[in-house]
Amino acid sequence: MDFSLSPEQQAIRAAAERICARFPDGYWLAKDEEGAFPHDFHRAFADDGWLGICIPQQYGGSGLGVTEAAILMQTIAESGAGMSGASALHMNIFGLNPVVVFGTDEQKKRMLPPLVAGDDKACFAVTEPNVGLDTLKLKTKAVREGNDRYVISGQKIWISTAQVATKMLILARTTPLEQVKRRTDGLSLFYTDFNRDRIDAREIPKMGRSAVDSNELFIDNLPVPMADRIGEEGQGFEYILHGMNPERILIGAEAVGLGRAALRKASSYAKERIVFDRPIGQNQGIQHPLAKCWMELEAANLMAFKAASLYDQGEPCGLEANAAKYLAGEAAFKACETALMTHGGMGYAKEFHVERYLREVLIARIAPVSPQMILNFIAERALGLPKSY
Repeated sequence: MDFSLSPEQQAIRAAAERICARFPDGYWLAKDEEGAFPHDFHRAFADDGWLGICIPQQYGGSGLGVTEAAILMQTIAESGAGMSGASALHMNIFGLNPVVVFGTDEQKKRMLPPLVAGDDKACFAVTEPNVGLDTLKLKTKAVREGNDRYVISGQKIWISTAQVATKMLILARTTPLEQVKRRTDGLSLFYTDFNRDRIDAREIPKMGRSAVDSNELFIDNLPVPMADRIGEEGQGFEYILHGMNPERILIGAEAVGLGRAALRKASSYAKERIVFDRPIGQNQGIQHPLAKCWMELEAANLMAFKAASLYDQGEPCGLEANAAKYLAGEAAFKACETALMTHGGMGYAKEFHVERYLREVLIARIAPVSPQMILNFIAERALGLPKSY
């Protein structure tokens, strides 16, 4: 399954497995029922230095690529931690890529080491109500006050980890849309303190991944120092694009990991469950769906790591990153659904964990971009068909 990994990459996988072994299925079941952030899990990975896997070494990180980050995140999901475990670390792994690429040396020295050490937890505030995937129509405003600060006001939605965040990477409009020359201009990116005196984070009750909160943010006159703006004013949309392909790659790798965890549970149950004096796994009606899921997951995995390799080589990877996210999301959903059905009625019981996997895997189909938008993108960019939206 991991025949293509180098010895160094295999060591990353083994190290992540050792940490995850300290957080078994029962831990994640309890976190899901309590709705409690896995602080000790986050701390364990911070203490071993993994939160800085993609951060340059001079700022406390390991300076490795998205390929290595994908291996790490996939291993976490595959351990049974699923999207809860992956999402607890996800933003810290890839989210500050715009700071790494576009930040000043002063900003990198100030912003990156606390994230790597696990002292800061960051959230990513882009999506807004009534805007959705049409990012260029964001309404949150950042108004300059004097020469030393901005004031930000607006709303954001589906912001993960805002209940525990100390920092926020936020995209806001600094020039009205009707005043810019290009639609992609006028948005600016900031990495700043999550000031709860000015930000009301309201948690959204949701279907799954309860261990990691999702929120609507109400931001009221949040003062942001000029020193917290990343790059040039008005170019923020271009900056966040640098984080979009890595995010799709990591989501795809995580989805494959969760699908593998579901298949592992299903296969084990199918070998042990005896009906009509034989294990149900001896029946082709059980075998064939699981075998198809295995093939689909492995194919999606190849696309994810192809995309990761292209990104790390500095090559265009938009098609592959989006395809990886789509294929992995669909394959993992099918694997989790099949795992639950393999368990029959017991699949509906929380103690067997596959119902939790099925609830969590839907995230990989929905976020960070819908499967329909990916199909639109592939049709336009790979096949040359007219733009449909």
